[in-house]
Amino acid sequence: MKEQSHRDILITGGAGFIGSHVIRHLVNHYPNYRITNIDCLTYAGNLENLKDVEFFDNYQFLKGDISDKTLLSDLFEEHNFDAVIHLAAESHVDRSIKDASDFLRTNIAGTVNLLDACKHSWGKDLKKKRFYHISTDEVYGSIASGKFNENSPYNPNSPYAASKAASDHFVRAYGTTYGLPILISNCSNNYGPYQFPEKLIPLCINNILKQEPIPVYGRGENIRDWLYVEDHVNAIDLVFHKGKPGETYCIGGKNEWRNIDVVSELCDLLDSLQDREKGTSRKLIDFVSDRPGHDLRYAIDSKKISSQLGWKPHTPFRKGLKETVQWYLDHSDWLANITSGSYKRYYEAMYSGRRHIKKNLK
Repeated sequence: MKEQSHRDILITGGAGFIGSHVIRHLVNHYPNYRITNIDCLTYAGNLENLKDVEFFDNYQFLKGDISDKTLLSDLFEEHNFDAVIHLAAESHVDRSIKDASDFLRTNIAGTVNLLDACKHSWGKDLKKKRFYHISTDEVYGSIASGKFNENSPYNPNSPYAASKAASDHFVRAYGTTYGLPILISNCSNNYGPYQFPEKLIPLCINNILKQEPIPVYGRGENIRDWLYVEDHVNAIDLVFHKGKPGETYCIGGKNEWRNIDVVSELCDLLDSLQDREKGTSRKLIDFVSDRPGHDLRYAIDSKKISSQLGWKPHTPFRKGLKETVQWYLDHSDWLANITSGSYKRYYEAMYSGRRHIKKNLK
């Protein structure tokens, strides 16, 4: 799988949850690649996620916003990028329901800006070029039976899902209209280390550790297909290197669980690890009013990526959940910095204004 030639790769949103795992994987497995990470460090962008690789010779960071067309134009003039892995996005459904404007700006306009930058920079020299857009299964809406696949109709039900659906369509349209060598993947719910504690699993872990109420929408009957982040990164590697331009790949974990069962599992796991009486943390479960337009069930059929690229998930949910909980226990400082906001103050001071961390990548 490893290629020996140099590749200049721009990764957007690399300080986020999935993006930081992708960067860590690439800089460690492909030392001949030159990785540039652009992230505007919104609330979910955290450079502490990349402390172990921040001084690698084949990695550099740029604080910047993909909604800034001039910045992107300058960046593509300065670097000879031959690939983009696009992860930057506003991703929390609740925030999109409260105010969709950031989702419109980043997820849609930002994606179009990136596509335009590639189009103008690459021209007709598209050999070995790649624009890889990483999306979500939420674009398909809710499914009562069966599973989503690459031919499922789009039916987004939240502003977040609608913004990701729109970005998918723009990426596909640029491939058809301008011949850009695009790739799209739609994944199920990710979980694992470094996930911001507004999402279900790290939120539950944090609240259980603090013995605070655990909010669960409705009766917790909503079903999600859980994908361990390292399994997702391996799929991203395969799609990026072996995927056929113009194609879409669905990536799922084969782990369908009701939300209430996930929460209960976390309660029991942490009670055991914290030497609490079993059932103690389940008393923290607090059923709250359901989210508007809350999709009941997501499920992904990964046959295409499995048969064509040889990928499959390797992490059973209970094993991944235990490893995730243990990571948060072992990295209590990281969690404390997130919940206190100190991580933000530190990096705001370091990167006040626009600052490009320049170095000559080998």
